[in-house]
Amino acid sequence: MSEPTNERYELFTDGACLGNPGPGGWAFILRQSDGQEVEVSAGAAQTTNNRMELTAVIEGLRHIDGSAHVMLWTDSEYVLKGLTEWMDGWKRRGWRKSNKKPVLNVELWKELDTLAQRHRIEVQWVRGHTGHAENERCDQLAFAEATRQRDENG
Repeated sequence: MSEPTNERYELFTDGACLGNPGPGGWAFILRQSDGQEVEVSAGAAQTTNNRMELTAVIEGLRHIDGSAHVMLWTDSEYVLKGLTEWMDGWKRRGWRKSNKKPVLNVELWKELDTLAQRHRIEVQWVRGHTGHAENERCDQLAFAEATRQRDENG
């Protein structure tokens, strides 16, 4: 991991899927320490909820130039545990789980690993749909993208 700059960010993320698999959407809000923020969302015609959760984090980290201290807020236990508990073991085992089966969504996990090595990331889990303003906003954006994907792609 490179030494992070003094720049600090808060990254709020969410993914949504209408069916699993099905049309999906992801969203993030990236807030700089000076209060400036950006919202970004997009979707995929056929995907899974876990892929959308991972994509939201990846795309949010891509928006940060250089290295920084990032407080990541997610309602996804998959993302939380992947980053804080599972990833080191997966890498030691050649991207295999403890049962020797390949890690699902491995290309996304590898990309997230590469991005995470640039930053000092702290992960904070937030229970979804409990009134956390940024999580609720990301959920709205991700759901809107999933709905758009469904409507555009049948």
